Amino acid sequence: MASKLLQLKSKACQASQFVSKHGTVYYKQLMEQNKQYVQEPATIEKCNELSKQLLYTRLASIPGRYESFLKEVDYVKHLWKHRPELKVEDAGIAALFGLECFAWFCAGEIIGRGFTFTGYYV
Repeated sequence: MASKLLQLKSKACQASQFVSKHGTVYYKQLMEQNKQYVQEPATIEKCNELSKQLLYTRLASIPGRYESFLKEVDYVKHLWKHRPELKVEDAGIAALFGLECFAWFCAGEIIGRGFTFTGYYV
């Protein structure tokens, strides 16, 4: 256990050294590539205006998303009505989707409890 801890510590030190050596170069390169997205001057008023634009743009996109959702629901209803004709691939995809939803639910529960596992201890 102690050797694993030492290995982890050395890996963390190497990562830290790499970031300290190359982090500023990466930051400058990233900012140079994306300078068209930076607002000058960066004032509180401009930030407030951009946040309002984002909010209302997202609100304006709700009707389109709702229509897409209704199309998806209609597709599922159609599949359910014609389930004897359902292919194995479609059933497998549906099962994997259900399993993924359950896994995200379990992960959310664990996160909500502060990363603690409850139940019987072995």
